[in-house]
Amino acid sequence: MTNNLMPRSCDIFCNVIDNYGDIGVSWRLARQLANEFNLDVRLWVDDLGSFARLCPEADVKLETQRCRGVDVRRWRKVFPDVIPADLVIEAFGCALPESYIAAMAEITGSSGRTQPVWINLEYLSAEDWVEGCHKLPSPRPPLTRYFFFPGFTGKTGGLLLERDLLSRRDAFLGDPVQQQAIWQSIGMAVPAADTLKISLFAYENDALTGLFDAWVDGQQRILCLVPEGRILPQVHEYFVGRDSSRQGDFYVRGNLQVHVLPFVEQEKYDELLWACDINFVRGEDSCVRAQWAGKPFVWQIYPQHDEVHWQKLHAFLNLYAENLAPQVARAVQGLWETWNGGAGSSADAWREFAAARPQLDVRAKVWAYELSENNLALNLLDFFQEIGTMRAFKIEGQQT
Repeated sequence: MTNNLMPRSCDIFCNVIDNYGDIGVSWRLARQLANEFNLDVRLWVDDLGSFARLCPEADVKLETQRCRGVDVRRWRKVFPDVIPADLVIEAFGCALPESYIAAMAEITGSSGRTQPVWINLEYLSAEDWVEGCHKLPSPRPPLTRYFFFPGFTGKTGGLLLERDLLSRRDAFLGDPVQQQAIWQSIGMAVPAADTLKISLFAYENDALTGLFDAWVDGQQRILCLVPEGRILPQVHEYFVGRDSSRQGDFYVRGNLQVHVLPFVEQEKYDELLWACDINFVRGEDSCVRAQWAGKPFVWQIYPQHDEVHWQKLHAFLNLYAENLAPQVARAVQGLWETWNGGAGSSADAWREFAAARPQLDVRAKVWAYELSENNLALNLLDFFQEIGTMRAFKIEGQQT
């Protein structure tokens, strides 16, 4: 990238729908653009309560505040008069305020500025059609909005990846002191070497009972770490009234120990993923972070009423399992499908998945390396330059 066409400012608009998924992605992107690329970033968010869970120092009462290098603004229905940024990101089709769109349209070359580059950052998908729709324009004269699709191939926008994330991960995995610190931070001693460590971040799930049964009756000791979330009532229900012990938010039954964690902010969640051997994740943001962890993972995709989430799940599985042996690929598919409400026994699926873990360990590391070649923030800024160059040629052509 050259610097002559780099944006100086960026507005990111986020309408919080899924508690932490939309704002999780928007907040990560805002911090990366501000702290790694020195952009003046404003994050407009309509639910500061959800945002404050990700950024504990935020004050939900304030209309505007500075958090970790980002100007965070409350997004109200009555939108203030502001000068639009050079780069405008509409997260997940949240619909920009009409007054803001009008302000973008008023910017012309005579004002010394070119119109902002308006990008609709779409949801993550591995489906084939994404490659054909990535970067497509959607004219709204005199403006043009562009669709930008995150993804897993070089023909998509890639994934969010901080500059030093993988080096920090590797340093953590090679440093017993850092590993001990994460266990101490959640009030635990370092687990025994023969204990399988699993993180479980999930929506409500009917397959949980079968999975827990397999862990309780299995041959290996399992420590399951459950961050605060929608699965907690089911976790509690499983142990209540059974032959189990409970101390605070710590449950024990058979070979299974479950430790409930308070809400984990983004940076600590990465360390939790690194510290575990297998990670169960949900939605988009935690799914991407599990892939950067380089560990086997199980994805609970956000369910949709028209069942299209199954197409998205299988599209990803086809990519992820492409280089796996057939038996290992079937083991991944079996557990992912039962965990997402498909037919079959989650206990049986777990046993096949666990047996394939050595191959999945290798695949997870290679997969993370392959994905790291396609960085979403870098691709966004490169696309901004593409648009700037295209506009410059158009103006030059008109003048000649």
